Amino acid sequence: QVQLVESGGGLVQAGGSLRLSCAASGRTFSSYGMGWFRQAPGKEREFVAAISWSGGTTYYADSVKGRFTISRDYAKNTVYLQMNSLKPEDTAVYYCAARSPGRRTTVISEYDYWGQGTQVTVSS
Repeated sequence: QVQLVESGGGLVQAGGSLRLSCAASGRTFSSYGMGWFRQAPGKEREFVAAISWSGGTTYYADSVKGRFTISRDYAKNTVYLQMNSLKPEDTAVYYCAARSPGRRTTVISEYDYWGQGTQVTVSS
């Protein structure tokens, strides 16, 4: 069992930065691949970024590539999403999720555990 708690969301102007954190409970954190997804009002939840269980491989949606960076700290059982050059279209609720090894990285249904989400609002 893994419990996930996101933090770090807020209101920022376009061009600004935010860092989201996802604190995981449980001793098996290091065995899970981790991902960030987002859902804007009236839209479906979409993949943003992911990192492998080893931390050696990262994946990004084309819309955030070059602006967002995902990382993980095993000592703190925490995954981060550094978001730079934010745009109004990045406004959404951001969710952290955990998947077992071997599961598909960008597919929502492949993730076993989810956090409650944190709101990110980017003003123009």
